[in-house]
Amino acid sequence: MSNATISSATISSATWQQFLISQGAQFNATGEAVFTTPAAPASGQLFDLSSHGLIAVSGADALTFLQGQFTNDIKQLSQAAQFTGYCTAKGRLLALFYAFSINETIYLQCPRALIAALVKRLRMFVLRSKVVVEDASEQFVILGLASADSAAHIQHLPLHAHQYSQTPLGSLIRLPDSHGKQRAQLIVESAQAEAAWKTLAASFNPTDSEQWDTLEIQAGIPQVYTATQEQFVPQMLNLDALDGINFKKGCYTGQEIVARTHYLGKVKRRTLLAALPETAVAPQVGDAVLDAKQQEAGQLVRVAANKQGGWWLLAECRLEARAAGSIYWQEYELAFAELPYTLA
Repeated sequence: MSNATISSATISSATWQQFLISQGAQFNATGEAVFTTPAAPASGQLFDLSSHGLIAVSGADALTFLQGQFTNDIKQLSQAAQFTGYCTAKGRLLALFYAFSINETIYLQCPRALIAALVKRLRMFVLRSKVVVEDASEQFVILGLASADSAAHIQHLPLHAHQYSQTPLGSLIRLPDSHGKQRAQLIVESAQAEAAWKTLAASFNPTDSEQWDTLEIQAGIPQVYTATQEQFVPQMLNLDALDGINFKKGCYTGQEIVARTHYLGKVKRRTLLAALPETAVAPQVGDAVLDAKQQEAGQLVRVAANKQGGWWLLAECRLEARAAGSIYWQEYELAFAELPYTLA
């Protein structure tokens, strides 16, 4: 990616929130930005993704170190960003990272609430390797962009998902399209974040962060949160279908379990896209989903409000239970939709 020098300036969460408030944002109970002012007539959308944190891993041995930790081939990051899983020895996911490289430093993106514990855990395994693991969440601001227009609307947009490009505002990574919209995330150095937001807001509508979660769900992108750590083998979250597992790269923590799941046959549990009608209470990540006999069939992986009412969600589910009949959250039946990718 870019060889530009990365600034050491940081911006605190509180300072960034105050700036967004000055730009018309409010913040809900979960810390997500909500914009109540009417949107200007434009098809592009601009999102605050500061609920995402970053771990920076650098040093002469960084690639070798991470290659022994994660499910994907970290050596391919010079060509494109990637999804990758961080497992326990039992093959259960502690985190699902979106990994990318800037100026020979590897960045691991995941929910900000997980960052401190993951940094601590990764440092435990560094030992004598020449590796530095740091919380870089306040060195950058991550912004999301979505547009139903041609690629020209998001300037410098790469041709394919996960490819990088360098822009005057920061490092741009194209993400999988969702619901007919092209998407990208922009990683902006903290010192330039306010100026970048103002520049982008001139042609993109500032939009509620939860609507970004909806686009992620519709793209079939799962996530691991505090409530669901150590609940899933990577294939249960479709990480193989998202090119987040490399079965030829060699050993890593949990590799034996992940490989066994792959080579012994068809995966019995998968993450499926579904919708719920309006409900008396909001569904939560980690809530159980039930089969027709009201027995547990899986759990909710990701949840976001549907702008038209109700909820969009990703639900991990026993495929046998799904094939046998309806699946429920509480008394509400899930309405399943097609994922935008194929499950083996």
